[in-house]
Amino acid sequence: MKRCTWMLCISVGLLAGGAAFADPIVMAKPVPFADDAMIASKIKKECEIQDQLAAYIEEYAREEHHLEVTFAQSVRTDAAGTVLDVKIEDAVSLGNPFTGHRKSTLVSGSLYRDGKLIGDFVGRRDSMGGAFAGYKGSCSVLGRTVKALGKDIAEWLKAPTMDAQLGDLG
Repeated sequence: MKRCTWMLCISVGLLAGGAAFADPIVMAKPVPFADDAMIASKIKKECEIQDQLAAYIEEYAREEHHLEVTFAQSVRTDAAGTVLDVKIEDAVSLGNPFTGHRKSTLVSGSLYRDGKLIGDFVGRRDSMGGAFAGYKGSCSVLGRTVKALGKDIAEWLKAPTMDAQLGDLG
């Protein structure tokens, strides 16, 4: 995996709206469910949206915005460096390939630098399965929502703002 050098990270960060990240952005993998999230047990057992969301954030941040994201089992918002605290607030899996998919994932996140809040967001993506939805399983369609959210969050990381609404909320 290609990593940015210290100077490249500074240069890219400054070009991307002044958000200079000399150090990597640390986030939890898997992305935790929010404490008050009421997510169906079948989603928790059968789908891998927690790992997928973290992987997509890292992939899009690295490939499209030249930002380095690293993983930890958990994050502390008062830690030194840059910390992305993301939570899955809700995941809905209604329908099926025969009646039509109706899937949605809601996330929230906050970005901290040396313990100071520098941006936060809420984001949601909905999917009906796209092309050939009748051949896709529920977890596959739910995976489409976290892929889109991963791209949304990576884009936001390039120039974080307060109270951002991402995806289908924006």
